[in-house]
Amino acid sequence: MTDAARPPSRRLTGRCLCGTVCYQVADAFEYAMNCHCSDCRRATGSAFKPFAGIRREHLAIAAGADATLIYGDASAAHDVHCRRCGSLLFSVVRDGAYAHVTMGTLVDAPSIRPSMHMFVVSKAPWHDITDDLPQHARFPGE
Repeated sequence: MTDAARPPSRRLTGRCLCGTVCYQVADAFEYAMNCHCSDCRRATGSAFKPFAGIRREHLAIAAGADATLIYGDASAAHDVHCRRCGSLLFSVVRDGAYAHVTMGTLVDAPSIRPSMHMFVVSKAPWHDITDDLPQHARFPGE
């Protein structure tokens, strides 16, 4: 088996605020960003959502699957929340091929860090971006 075909060995754990829903994800994120779009701000109650993107097959709900709440179209792009406490755990995006894991729900520290800001054209007017990370008007490549 080639290195590219081997599944990553390090697994990270994530969970919601109340601990009802737990997930495991490979520490094989392909990208990480801070999203400033109004939807992410509303979903998190914060100035932006730090997230890490990974192929969907590398993430699995380990406990509490029956306590998840899907917001959006379950057959298309959608968010996965805990039905009990409301925590946003991850979003299924890019035609269902990727999950955007909300980095604040990870118990274990991932090896990746956000490398840019996106949707800065709709960032909260009361928030100033003070780091030197690149800023994009939309998702890079769109």
